[in-house]
Amino acid sequence: MSAGSSTTRPQRLVLHGVSWREYTYMLRAFAERPGFRLTYDRGVLEIMSPLFEHEIDAEMLGKFVDVLTEELGLPLVAGRSTTFRRRRFQRGLEPDHSWWIAHASQMVTKRRVDLRVDPPPDLAVEVDVTRRSLKRMPIYARLGVPEVWRLDARGLTFQVLQPNGQYAVQTHSPTFPQVTPADLTTYLALRAQHDQNEVVRQFRIFVRRRIGGATGSAAPSP
Repeated sequence: MSAGSSTTRPQRLVLHGVSWREYTYMLRAFAERPGFRLTYDRGVLEIMSPLFEHEIDAEMLGKFVDVLTEELGLPLVAGRSTTFRRRRFQRGLEPDHSWWIAHASQMVTKRRVDLRVDPPPDLAVEVDVTRRSLKRMPIYARLGVPEVWRLDARGLTFQVLQPNGQYAVQTHSPTFPQVTPADLTTYLALRAQHDQNEVVRQFRIFVRRRIGGATGSAAPSP
């Protein structure tokens, strides 16, 4: 394998000509270093160290999912940044966050994930504030992840996998039809003013009002 001219930023390294065996070796080598994300696509391996901004956004979206499942009484198994890979497709990645919700019952007793027999996560979060070198949405699609919340410089979108194997932007989440990207963006923005617990508290109030049938968007507290 070779690096070539692939160091695009201090937080990122791209290697070319990486075999599947070398990829799995790298996964083991980085297993105890959670600050790195590895993405593999047919011989190309990207190693990235996320920025603080990246991690905070992913963490907040994860907390919003926790609140939604709690308030809606939905089951939940969190996969967090588990490596999802398929040798058959020569692809693998680690989402910024992931969950089984519709398929939670199938994953409750699992200690390891094998996508040859286990369902992919029902929902994943993809934060791309620094423009990754590898395009990850096609990898999510090949792995069969039905819904991805993607946050980039243009904002938050709900990406839903279609029968043709492509993602399409939807105005509402199939998993949580009670919320829109605009709703979540409103509460993500509160991180500039409040600590995480306060943002979560206000988001929970919003969700309870929305579930209770209140119309419109509940304005967050200043």
